[in-house]
Amino acid sequence: MPECQNCGSFVTENYVRVFAPNGMEHPRVCPHCEDKLRDGSEVREARSKRQ
Repeated sequence: MPECQNCGSFVTENYVRVFAPNGMEHPRVCPHCEDKLRDGSEVREARSKRQ
């Protein structure tokens, strides 16, 4: 099962296919991450808490 490298949450294979870079099996960040988010092809610290 794929899981987020940042928080360890389960993510679907479809999420990995769409949001992880080619060749990666586990995304660097997911919707459950409160401290990081995707910014284009990069991952950055969140400026504010997400709910």
